[in-house]
Amino acid sequence: MIEPMTKYSFVLLSGKAEDFLKRLEDLGVVDITRSVKPVDERSAQLLGRSEALRHAATVLSGIDYASDPDLEAIQAACAATPAAGDRLAAFQERESQLTTLKAGWEEAKKEAEDRKVWGSFDADTLRALEDRGLKVRFYRVATKSFDPGWAAQYPLQEIASDGKHTWFVTVSDDPDYRFPVDELPAPDGDFRQLEARTEELHRQLTDAKGALLALKADAPALLSESETTGRELQRYLADAGSGKAAEDLITTFEGFAPETEDARLQEAFDAMDGIVYLREKATKQDNPPIALKGNRFTRMFTVLTDMYGRPDYDEFDPTPYLSVFFLLFFAMCMGDAGYGLALILIGLFLRKSEGMKDLAPLVMTLGAGTFVIGTVMHTFFGYDISGASWVPDWLKKCMVTGNIAGFDANMVLSIVIGVIHLCLAFLLKGIYATKKNGFMNSLGTWGWTLLIVGGVIVGAVSLTGVLDSTVTKWIIIALGVVSAAGIFLLSDIHRNPFKNIGPGLWETYNTATGLLGDVLSYLRLYALGLAGGMLGKAFNDIAAMTLGDGGFGFGWIAFALIFVIGHTLNLAMCCLGAFVHPLRLNFLEFFKNSGYEGKGRMYRPITNKQNQ
Repeated sequence: MIEPMTKYSFVLLSGKAEDFLKRLEDLGVVDITRSVKPVDERSAQLLGRSEALRHAATVLSGIDYASDPDLEAIQAACAATPAAGDRLAAFQERESQLTTLKAGWEEAKKEAEDRKVWGSFDADTLRALEDRGLKVRFYRVATKSFDPGWAAQYPLQEIASDGKHTWFVTVSDDPDYRFPVDELPAPDGDFRQLEARTEELHRQLTDAKGALLALKADAPALLSESETTGRELQRYLADAGSGKAAEDLITTFEGFAPETEDARLQEAFDAMDGIVYLREKATKQDNPPIALKGNRFTRMFTVLTDMYGRPDYDEFDPTPYLSVFFLLFFAMCMGDAGYGLALILIGLFLRKSEGMKDLAPLVMTLGAGTFVIGTVMHTFFGYDISGASWVPDWLKKCMVTGNIAGFDANMVLSIVIGVIHLCLAFLLKGIYATKKNGFMNSLGTWGWTLLIVGGVIVGAVSLTGVLDSTVTKWIIIALGVVSAAGIFLLSDIHRNPFKNIGPGLWETYNTATGLLGDVLSYLRLYALGLAGGMLGKAFNDIAAMTLGDGGFGFGWIAFALIFVIGHTLNLAMCCLGAFVHPLRLNFLEFFKNSGYEGKGRMYRPITNKQNQ
C-alpha cells in the first residue's frame, strides 16, 4: 500500500542550511525537493570527484599481483614508494603511467619478436650497400609457397624457417627488379637494441605496479571520501533546489516524510535552533514522493512495479495484485515442476553471491510457484507424470488433465484465470474512481464494472445449474438495463444525459473490441507452457535414442549430456518468456483495464546511511 506522507516546509537562515541538511541526513527519512541533475559547475565538480574517488577505490581494491612473475620486484618497488600527499591525484597519475607503459612495453615486445628472426646485423653496412647501388629486400612467405628455384634466378639468401613460414632476403642492383612476393619493410635496427628497450620498459612497468600497489591501503579512505563527497553533492542539490528570499538571508525548503515518523521528526525539529517549520498532511497536489510498504512477499515484487512506474498519491498500489498474478503467470508459462526445483537450487546458489543475494528470495519464490503449478500441469522435466505409477492418487486428482467442452483443460484454465484477472481490474477501477471522484461521478465506470463482472458471475453460476434459465435471463436483462443507464446516460452527471450517448457508444466499441483481444491474450499462458513442455519432451526423446539396447556405456553418457544441455537451454528460454509475457499481461491488460497510470515519483530521503 502507499504510505501516507507529511509535508514539511522549513524556513531558516541561509548560513544554517548546511548544518540543517546534515541533521536531515542523520534522521534519514526526509525527502527534500531537489534538482534531478547537476544544476551548475559546482555540482558537476562534486559529482565528478565522487565518481573519480569511487573508481580509484574500486581499482585499488581489486589489485592483486600474487600470480605476477615479478611479484618480488613489485613488492620492492612498493616499499620504496614514498607516501602520497593527494591520494586521488597520485592514483590518477600512476594509473595513467601504468596504462602508457603497458601499451609501450607490449608494442616493443611484439616488434622485438618481429625483428629477432632477422638476427643481428649492422644497419650501417646495409646503408653502405645501398650507396653502392645494391638494394637489400626482406621477404616472408608460407613455407609451402617458397620456391627453392628462386635462388637460381635471384641473389637470394634464406634467413630462417619455422616450418610454417620462411624468411629470406634478396640483393639486386637492377632498377627494373621484380619479385613474385610482396616485400616487407626493412627492420629499423638490430633486435638486440629493441630487446634492451623492452627490458627497460618492463622494469619501469614493474616500478609503476609497485607504486600503484602502494596506494591499495588507501582504498577504504578513498571510498569513504567518495561517499562524503556524494553526501555533500546531495546536500548541495537540495540547497540548489530550495527557495531563497530576503536578499538571500533566509532559505526555505520543502520536504516529505512518512506519517509514521511524525513524532520523532517533530521532537528533532523542535530541538533545532534557528528554524521555523510547518507540518501538514500531504495531498496529491503537493506531488509527494511515493513510498510503498508491504509484507515480505509483496516487497520482492516492488521492483516490477518500479519497472512500470510508481502510483500517484491518490492511486492504488498494484504490487499486491502484481505479486500474486505475476507468480501465477510465471509458473504457468514455465509449466514444469522440474524447472521449479532447478530455480529453487539456483536461488539457493544466489544467496551465497554477494552481488545477487537480494535476488535470491524472488528466484526461489518463483521456483516454488513453478513447482506447484508444474505439478498441477503434470510435467516434470518434459515427462507427463499424470500416469506415473509412483505419483500418489491424491496428487493425480489435483492435476488438470483431459478436455473441457472439447478444448484442452489447461487452455480453458488460462482463459478462466485471464477473465478473473480482468474482472479484478474492473473492480479496482470502480473502487478507486469512487475514492477519487465520488460515487455519482463514477457511474459510467460502475456501469461497465457491473456489466462485465456481474455478467461473468451470473454466467459462472448459471453453468453450475443453481439458477433456473428464466431467472438467469431476467438477471441478465436487469444487469444490462442498469449498466446501460450508467454507460449511456449517467457517465457525466454534469451534462445533459442525452449528450452522454455518443461518448457511450464510442466507449462501447472500444471496450467490446479491446476486451476480446485482452481475454485472448491470456492464451499465451497455455501456449508458452505447452511449447516449453513439448521442447523438453523433444530433448528427452533425442536423449533416449542414444541408449540403444539399454546397456551401460557411451549411450548413457550421451543421454546425460543431451538431457542436461537440452533442458538447460530450454530452462533459459522458458525463463525469458515467463518473465516477459506475464509482465505484458499485467502492464497492458491489467493496468489498462484498472485505470492505473503509474506516474508517481519514488521516495528518496537524504541520508548518510549505506543501505538507503
